[in-house]
Amino acid sequence: MKKANQFGETVEGYNIPVLNEREIRAAAGILFFFTFLSLMFILFKANFLMIKYVIIVFMTDFLIRVFISPKFAPTLVIGRLIVSRQTPEYVGAAQKKFSWIIGVVLSMTMFVLMVVINSYSIITGLICLTCLIFLFFESVFGICLGCLFYNMFYKEKAQHCPGEICEIKDKHKIQKVTLLQILVVLAMAAVVVLLVFLLNDYFSVKPHALFGTGNI
Repeated sequence: MKKANQFGETVEGYNIPVLNEREIRAAAGILFFFTFLSLMFILFKANFLMIKYVIIVFMTDFLIRVFISPKFAPTLVIGRLIVSRQTPEYVGAAQKKFSWIIGVVLSMTMFVLMVVINSYSIITGLICLTCLIFLFFESVFGICLGCLFYNMFYKEKAQHCPGEICEIKDKHKIQKVTLLQILVVLAMAAVVVLLVFLLNDYFSVKPHALFGTGNI
């Protein structure tokens, strides 16, 4: 039976409230896309219009997650629809709530500085970058950076983390990285650096229209 003030869902086989990591990652991907797109408008067009709308949606979404219920957060609902055919991956709700509280603080700070005061500074730049990093790691790698700080503030350790990273265990053979694999990565990086030195001028030439004439 779910308690009235319980955060997260009760699922058979789990002794704590949980959330579906798959829909959380989908929601993070959605927020990352629009935040990153807004940043591109700022960097290349000096246009701050889109970021103001994104901040309001971001803040409202996280306020709903923390103070009402994750079930009613718009991006999580969309994420649930997108991954509805995938088997749920359950993670502890407590550490997610802690991470989302960080999101509330960051988004409210951005709301005051960029929407209310209508200003930008190194502070808003760093907050935006922090949010992008958090969202990127969540959506791409399934790593909740905010959750990593949970154990620093609570005596009760986080349970059921994505990929069970909270548990100390040996890596499977398929997860181990050999020295040869590391060398391959370093070799690829060296090739990229070499290409920059040798072909940068050639790559800098504007492409011509393959079919007919056109202006970009």
